[in-house]
Amino acid sequence: MSITGLIVWLVVGGVIGWIASMIMRTDGQQGIFLNVIVGIVGAFLGGWLGGVLGIGAGTINSGAFNLPGLLLSLVGAVVLLAIVNLFRRGRVR
Repeated sequence: MSITGLIVWLVVGGVIGWIASMIMRTDGQQGIFLNVIVGIVGAFLGGWLGGVLGIGAGTINSGAFNLPGLLLSLVGAVVLLAIVNLFRRGRVR
């Protein structure tokens, strides 16, 4: 992966993580770094879910910068945040 590809990957991962955090209403709890992590890990999760469900669209981690790939990455990020929120609620604060 080139430096330019890495920068684009981080920026797109950050945007996807930010949009997912807005959807799940966790934006106030996360910073830029966590948005990037959620976007990238969510893309991995979305790619796995897409493979299991037979969708066949790539994600940002596979270099697919198209609408189905971005949407699948977003779905993965939202699912990841939903799982994190589920575990957070079970914990005493």
